[in-house]
Amino acid sequence: MDKLVVIAVGGNSLIKDSEHMTVFDQYRACGETSDQIAGIVAEGYRVVITHGNGPQVGFILLRSELAKDVLHQVPLDSCGADTQGAIGYQISQTLDNELRRRGIEKSVAAIVTQTVVDAADPGFQNPSKPIGPFYSEATAREHRENEGWAMREDSGRGWRRVVASPHPLEIIEEPAIKTLLENDIIVVAVGGGGIPVVRLADGSLAGVGAVIDKDWASCLLAKNLAAEKFILSTAVDRVALNFGQPDQKAIDRMTVAEAREYLQEGHFKAGSMKPKIEAAIEFLEQGGGEVIITQPHLLEDAIRGRAGTHIVP
Repeated sequence: MDKLVVIAVGGNSLIKDSEHMTVFDQYRACGETSDQIAGIVAEGYRVVITHGNGPQVGFILLRSELAKDVLHQVPLDSCGADTQGAIGYQISQTLDNELRRRGIEKSVAAIVTQTVVDAADPGFQNPSKPIGPFYSEATAREHRENEGWAMREDSGRGWRRVVASPHPLEIIEEPAIKTLLENDIIVVAVGGGGIPVVRLADGSLAGVGAVIDKDWASCLLAKNLAAEKFILSTAVDRVALNFGQPDQKAIDRMTVAEAREYLQEGHFKAGSMKPKIEAAIEFLEQGGGEVIITQPHLLEDAIRGRAGTHIVP
């Protein structure tokens, strides 16, 4: 079988700026990324694509808030399912079109994916992940009292809902993903880290109001599929030390040991590069061959060793 690469596309990368946030704008951004991924397929790799959905879930929650006097509000787990379907459709169609243009006969399938978390995960006791729009203090109080939301003031900009971000344990649709790969089909899965679900006492599943880190869920999938490479597409060309400082230094290559040292020195911030580096270390220590971190438009160059930060065992 051809070598397998898991490519995690950031949800923010589908939104260029505040002037390009529409569905069509996101579709075009998907097309640009799909052009790069098609080049990787042309190199002979089997490919699984994962993606973020933070901004897109925020859009749904804002629409839901604005329409709450007319229609029911959308539960957070359903927001995850909705965005998986929409972004999966955009990636699948644009990638299929690009493969067809190149004369590559491969199918693409997007799977709405559930990810199991532990109901006793500490994150549920300390919700910390901000989602959705900003609210006034009075409106935040209403949501806290009526819906039981955890609310937190955000840097003087207003109040936001905060939810748990539990660690992913199991990907329910993993057997289906493996079957598709065995049949030479490109797969889009684990969107937004997957829809968070818990197992009940009888073994059945139930959705929960949480957000799973996309990089950690993608890492779990990459490990379980025994992928050779794991690519994290983000907003920078390469990982940097002393990011944003006058002595900022970009890194072309580092080992797991060096990555651990940089983490301990505090070079990577939570909610930004830190979870990516932690996921990279986890993947490599569990047998992965290489992790690459770079921007979407550099994916093809990166897998050829001409761009990005390459992390190795």
